[in-house]
This record gives sequence, C-alpha cells and structure tokens, in this order.
Amino acid sequence: MPFLNWTRRGLLMAATAALTLPVLAPGAQAQTPPGVLIVGQIAEPKSLDPAADTAVNDFRILVNLYEGLTRYKSGTLEVEPALAESWTISDDGTEYTFKLRPGVTFHDGTPLNAEAVKFNFDRMLDEAHPYHDTGPFPLAFFFGSVDKTEVVDDMTVKFTLSAPYAPFLSNLAYPTGLIVSPEAVKKDGKDFGRAPVGTGPFKFVEWKSNERVVIDKYEDYWGDKAGLQAVVFRPITDANTRVAEMLAGGIDMMVEVPPTSIGEFRTDAYQIFEEAGPHVWFLILNAKDGPFADKKVRQAANYAINKSAIVNDVLEGTATVAAGPTPPAFGWAYNDSLEPYPYDPEKARALLKEAGAEGAKLTFFVTEGGSGMLDPIPMGTAIQADLEAVGFDVEIQTYEWNTFLGEVNPGLSGKADMAEMAWMTNDPDTLPYLALRTEAWPDKGGFNSGYYSNPEVDKLLDAARTETDQAKRAKLYQQMQTIVQDDAPWVFVANWKQNAVATDRVENFELQPSFLLELKDVTKN
Repeated sequence: MPFLNWTRRGLLMAATAALTLPVLAPGAQAQTPPGVLIVGQIAEPKSLDPAADTAVNDFRILVNLYEGLTRYKSGTLEVEPALAESWTISDDGTEYTFKLRPGVTFHDGTPLNAEAVKFNFDRMLDEAHPYHDTGPFPLAFFFGSVDKTEVVDDMTVKFTLSAPYAPFLSNLAYPTGLIVSPEAVKKDGKDFGRAPVGTGPFKFVEWKSNERVVIDKYEDYWGDKAGLQAVVFRPITDANTRVAEMLAGGIDMMVEVPPTSIGEFRTDAYQIFEEAGPHVWFLILNAKDGPFADKKVRQAANYAINKSAIVNDVLEGTATVAAGPTPPAFGWAYNDSLEPYPYDPEKARALLKEAGAEGAKLTFFVTEGGSGMLDPIPMGTAIQADLEAVGFDVEIQTYEWNTFLGEVNPGLSGKADMAEMAWMTNDPDTLPYLALRTEAWPDKGGFNSGYYSNPEVDKLLDAARTETDQAKRAKLYQQMQTIVQDDAPWVFVANWKQNAVATDRVENFELQPSFLLELKDVTKN
C-alpha cells in the first residue's frame, strides 16, 4: 500500500509530528509509527540520480531505490549476482557478458532488459547520447575502460573494455553502477534526480527539500519484499541536534554518531553498531600554489599534527592513525611496512625553516559535517592549533557539506591551502586513481583537488588497474603508497570504524563494510 495512502489513516500525522519533535525531558521519549523507519541523515542529498552522486550520504538512500548488475555480499566487499544472475569473462579480460535476471521491473512498470542496461552506460559515457546532458557524471571514471556496451539479446548484455580492468565487477556494485529506468530519464530529463526510478526494494514517494526524503515498499519487487512499509530520511546537519532527536524519539536510527555522544546510547533502549571499512580521513594540501607547493612544507604539516591525540581525544578511540592513502581494510593491497608520520613539532619547525616558510599563512576549508567526516569542526580546530604551534598562521573557513564540496571538488588553487576530506571506497584503485593522478586534476574532470602530480605514481596506478594477478597488483599499490607517503600531498589523519545507533524497536539491521545503508531486511515494531 503506498506510503501516502496508508499514512492518511493516522500514520502520516504521527510521522510528520516526529519530524518536528522538541527535545523531551529524559525518559519522556516519543513514539514513531510502526513499520516506518525514520533515519537521521547528516545532510540533504545532492541528487537521487546515482550517476550524479559522489557522497556516501546520498548513496545510503540510493541503494534502497536501485540495484546494479552486481552487489556486495553481505558483510564483505566481495561481489555477487544482483540484476545479473551470471556472467562470463573472456580469457584476455576485456569482454564481460552478463545474463540478466528475468522478471525484473522498474518502479514505473517498464522491464529491465539489455537495452536498459546499455542506455545507462551509454548515457554516462557517450557524449553524443541524447540524454548525456542529464549529467554531470563525476564518477564516470569508474567505467572509463568501457569501449562499448552491446545488446546480445533481450536479456544478455556485453561490455568490451579497452584493456583488462581488475575493479570492473566491484565498480558495477558501487552506487555509480546502479541501474536507472530509461523511460523515467526520458520523461524527466535533468529533473530525474528529483524523481528517481529504479528496481530496488523501495520506490520513491517524495523529496521535500531540507525536510525529508520518503521511500515506500515496492510491492512488485522481484526478490524478498522489504520488511518496512516506508523509510523517511531526514537531513539533520548538526550532530548535536541529531543526537537530541535520537534521544527524544524523533528518529529511529542515525549514522555517524559523534564519538563524544556514543555513551549516551549505552542503555537497553538502543543498539549500537560498529563496522570497520575502507575509510581514510585526510587533509588535501594545495600542491600547485602557496606554501604547500614545497614538499618540505607538506611534510612539516604531517609532523606538526598530533594525530594520536585527535584519534584518542577528539574521536574517543573510534579510529586509528592513518599511515598513507590506502586504508588498512584493503589488507591484500595495504603496505603494512609504512608507519604513520610521528608527532614531531621540532622536526616540523626545522622543515619550515629549511623551506623558508616560517609564519606561512594558510586558508583551511572545514565542513560542518558530511559523509565520513567524523567530527570535522573539533578536528579542524585541533589541527589549526597544532599547525599554529609550529609557526603556521591558519584561518579556518567553515561551510555546509554540499557548499563545501562545491568549493573543494573544483580544486583549491587560488582559493585555499588545505581542506578536510574523507573517502570510503570499494577498491584500492578508487581513491588514488580519482584523487592522486595527474590526469585527475579538477580541470581534467577528477578529484585531485590539490593538483598533486608524480609521473611514477601515475604509471603505478595505470599498471595496477589492468593487472589481473592480485599479488602483482598488490605490489604496485604498495609501491604507490610508499611514494605518496613521502610526497605528502595530504596529511594522513585517521582510518575510522563507522558506527550507527538504532532504537530497540529496530530489528535485522547490519552495518556493511561498504558504508552503505541497506534496509530491505529491516523491520520495526
């Protein structure tokens, strides 16, 4: 039964009231409607078009509306069949042929078939495609190796790659690879991201800006039906307000709980979830112009910041100090011989003196909150103090999350010297390929916002993504990590263990290493 219909019998009034609950006195908790999960999100989504999104905050909604050809097996980053029930790979690793699952329909009633899959990838990759202008497609890099997508028959689709590409199946499971309804794109054009249509266990109902996104159980879903009647995603950008709403009963679940607030939920009324995953929190340094164009100054910043104090005192032990650009969760590709930059303010001062950068002025972009950003304002303040203690002069500029991305993603050159950033990725290729290569500079369409460039790193990354032998591929990534750590294009701060909290009325929920929020099996009494 559609969300807006059955809620007219009383549940809509209850759910709407829950959206504006005042903070109640301790013990006086409100009740949200049964069967309706209200989730406190960290920000307003940018779009509900998977090809247009980059933030995990948005992905947490998308994975409940859409599906890809593959998906991550629960509890892992291993891929398994989803909309494709099987596939074959050519001996040379350049042809992937997928047999689609029969009987799947989009939420608008149109069928999933090979033409629909081809439409999705052509739309993203072919500039001449009639619906390419519904972009932008910032993570089209994920499928840059696709030369062509062909319809073999109604339920069979083939991808031909320009070269072997090891992360291909994993990238198909990532939200950028989620399949949208071609007919809905044709109908709504550039507005498709406000009226999404997929094949997932939930379908879109409404998006009221800065208030809520509502999704409803899709009764014609091809697999096991969702356990909830509806989910309401509420953007609550202030972490303290999110915590207060959780304690008051205005929301049933929240992700990215501030470390200082976890203790408030250690009661029988709540469940706390934790899950390690491939996350790295870092500072992008402007390597193109300003003080950080000098490697010695970038290294000085790494020595100046007391990352252990940040991890233990600001983050309350919910993270570990990062040693480089690759999270240790990618065990097979992680270079465990690297040690984090130690806290050594004297060495930092010496490097600054050697570089002639004593007293250098820095503009530092900080966000109020965003996906994977932990406690960005307290962390930014601590970082500012450590940098000033060794002789930098640091000015913080703070932005709301989506505004922050709009300032940082186009590049720091001419605007700032450093910026906070966090990435949660699906493959060791993703973050360095999109954010450390020379060809990933913002003016070339990538996310290398600090304009870092090292030809040897470029060569290693290009070789690693086409290497199908995992042991050889691991060595290439490990060499890359050694070079990048020494070049210090970032300050490597922390690897986080994600968390979430839910009331005791929520059942069958699990956090995933992918950091996605999969809610199909969740129920709420």
